[in-house]
Amino acid sequence: MRVKRIAIIGGGTAGWLAANHLAVELRAEQDVTITVIESPEIGIIGVGEGTVPHIRKSLMKFGISEADMLAACDSTFKVGIKFVNWMAPHESGEPHSYYHPFASPFPAGLDTTPLYLERSQEMEFSVVTEVPVLADRMKCPKQVSSAPYEGPLNYAYHFNAVKFGQLLAKNATEHLRVQHKRATIVDAGLNEQGEVEYLQTQEGERLSYDFYVDCSGFHSLLLGKLYEVPFVDKSKQILSDTALAVQIETEPGSEIPPYTLAKAHQAGWLWDIPLTNRRGVGFVYSSAHMTQDQALQGLAEHIGRPAEQLSPRKIPMKIGYREKFWCKNVVALGLAQGFVEPLEATSIFVTDLSAELFARNFSLEKEGMAAAAAYCNRVVSYTWERVMDFVQLHYCISDRRDSEFWRLSTEAPILSDVLSERLAMWKASAPKKLDFFSRFDLFDVDNFLFVLYGMKYKTMKKCMTATELQVFTQEIQKVRHLENKLSAELLGHREWLSGFLAAYQQQRRS
Repeated sequence: MRVKRIAIIGGGTAGWLAANHLAVELRAEQDVTITVIESPEIGIIGVGEGTVPHIRKSLMKFGISEADMLAACDSTFKVGIKFVNWMAPHESGEPHSYYHPFASPFPAGLDTTPLYLERSQEMEFSVVTEVPVLADRMKCPKQVSSAPYEGPLNYAYHFNAVKFGQLLAKNATEHLRVQHKRATIVDAGLNEQGEVEYLQTQEGERLSYDFYVDCSGFHSLLLGKLYEVPFVDKSKQILSDTALAVQIETEPGSEIPPYTLAKAHQAGWLWDIPLTNRRGVGFVYSSAHMTQDQALQGLAEHIGRPAEQLSPRKIPMKIGYREKFWCKNVVALGLAQGFVEPLEATSIFVTDLSAELFARNFSLEKEGMAAAAAYCNRVVSYTWERVMDFVQLHYCISDRRDSEFWRLSTEAPILSDVLSERLAMWKASAPKKLDFFSRFDLFDVDNFLFVLYGMKYKTMKKCMTATELQVFTQEIQKVRHLENKLSAELLGHREWLSGFLAAYQQQRRS
């Protein structure tokens, strides 16, 4: 039997990412229709506003202009994440901070980690790249002359999640033949083979399709409610379970950091994401270790406003993922599939990868689906496990012991066998590419090096020859020269964006 009608339940970033990925892969199949069914009543979470560089590949694949995306979504550039207070303060009382940049930790392809291990007391690991200094100087990663989706520094974006979903929707419906239907799905029915046969709308209509993509958010209408696919609970590994999110307008001429701020506190952390016209701030915490009133006060202190002036959105966070994301004729993406706190911009990253994986392995002939489903389920489960490891890494190697939350996270953490084994290995020798045997380790040696040694993880020193010492030192000096060169050449982040928006609007008017 051939699949001809595909329904995507739910819009938002997940639903419209799925629509674009599927439509691109199936664009030659003229008899296949893709319909996004979006509820006019159910809103989207809308706080996944940070991305990783992989999103650029997807946008190019969809045929979306970078200029249109920047202008339509209040977008800014992101060269990495700045972590503050994830370690105890320095002896001077200064808060600890480090960067996880979107850059290689191997200058000129060389592994200079032995030089850092030898000098870790007086040297920060981030000297292997020019990004942190340029980020602190609020520099834009692109030049005026940079081609679309290119620049001297690797980058991702911050954007208004609602507007980004609308941009994806516009592209899918206007350029990729995706249909858009407004309806609220409340139930579904199965056929004799146990496959979903129809959707039931709140208005009493029955809608029948051949295949269904569940992007219904935390409701997980099909995969969770209908099929009752078990949820793999990770709340014992990652303790945070709630977020308070607000949006704060910014002054038109204010500086725009080209990074996400991830600032730890006594029972979790907060994100601060800059757009062109506002900041998205979210206070993530463990409700077992902090009350909502305490969290609200912490949020208010960070923003610099009285707590009574804030009306944050409360977001319960169920950390974990479904055992399967593909069950019979249903695939779940986004929050319907799984969730982990948005540290390291994990949410959109996993959604984008899962949507692409599904679309590229999807067979219109149902006979080929079982093998594809089994393979994709293994991949996505592995991906989720390793993502959970990477998020937990930020907590478990900290030296903070100033609260019960941090003592539980660090003194007796529940680690996966893989993370436990890797941390033991990395006490003896630094991470290397060979430690990551799967391309579905979304975070690999580059990412782990920046976090491990940004947080001063203890690894045994490795002997260097006199030649190695000289070469490594020279390469670090070259990084400093590049840093100075780019600092002089690159515009400020706000300056670049303001100039771009003015030119973009002028072009649209002419």
